[in-house]
Amino acid sequence: MSDEEHHFESKADAGASKTYPQQAGTIRKNGYIVIKGRPCKVVEVSTSKTGKHGHAKCHFVVIDIFNGKKLEDIVPSSHNCDVPHVTRTDYQLIDISEDGFVSLLTENGNTRDDLKLPTDDSLLTQIKEGFNDGKDLVVTVMSSMGEDQICALKDIGPK
Repeated sequence: MSDEEHHFESKADAGASKTYPQQAGTIRKNGYIVIKGRPCKVVEVSTSKTGKHGHAKCHFVVIDIFNGKKLEDIVPSSHNCDVPHVTRTDYQLIDISEDGFVSLLTENGNTRDDLKLPTDDSLLTQIKEGFNDGKDLVVTVMSSMGEDQICALKDIGPK
């Protein structure tokens, strides 16, 4: 055949996939789904009956888990949808820098300095006030599809 060598450049990362497929008809309220390339939490699902020539359809009303925007989508219930892998991790808050980044202590004793303070005003003031009062704070970080954001706060007492 041919004596030419073929070189393949891999652009994929070696980690696990950011999403997994799931049939639209099996996705329920409070589940997660990817709509318009964004990881979202399902707020409302309604299923329409099959028409004369077609599939039953699922109407999803969702909220983006990172920016809080409301989105809607209609998908045939027999089709597969992407569902994001969503993880929550607790970290102890060590420091808040001048430029809005936080310093967090991981389980294994390392620090993580790549996260910004949340954009949610009430959570932001709770974190700043608690930190300035010298309280020991644990923040919950939600991670999905390569994005991370602080989504909750726990006070574990004074330092």
